[in-house]
Formats: sequence, structure tokens, C-alpha cells
Amino acid sequence: MVKECKKIVIPRTKGRKRPPVEPGLTEEEALREAQRCLGWTSCESCDLCSLLCPDLCTREEGSGSVLIDLDYCKGCGICAAVCPKGAIGMAPEE
Repeated sequence: MVKECKKIVIPRTKGRKRPPVEPGLTEEEALREAQRCLGWTSCESCDLCSLLCPDLCTREEGSGSVLIDLDYCKGCGICAAVCPKGAIGMAPEE
């Protein structure tokens, strides 16, 4: 049995004023701040790569780098895809 959904319309209130936009950072300051927060590409030991690696071949070294045991790694790229900092990169095997 399928029930029909009721549509609820919420009326807009007229005359509401939004607060004025205050100037924040300049474009240069915003870029510098974003790079400070997002540009750091060393491992932060979140262990997402280790948790999601199907071969269990990743581990964090402690110095901000990730060690991958290439004898067991099949190159699926899950670790690189889930790394929030981009500390793991994929390169073709030679």
C-alpha cells in the first residue's frame, strides 16, 4: 500500500533584512590561509589508508610519511583515493 505524500509550503516572510556583509580577508590573505590549512601534504596518522587497504600493506612511519609494502600491494589506489591530505600518490610501475 502506497501512501500519498503531503506537500507543505512554508511562506516567506516579507520585509526580513539580511545583515550586511562585512569584508573579510583579501584574496591574497584567503589564499595564504587556505594553503596553510589545506596545502600541507604530510601524513597526519588518520589511518584511513591502513583501515581500507585490502592487502593490509600500508603503515605510517611516524615522520609524516606512509610506508607501503610493495611486495603485497596490488596497486588498487584505494589508499591514495581516501587520503585526506594527499600524502599518498600513485605512479606507474617501471
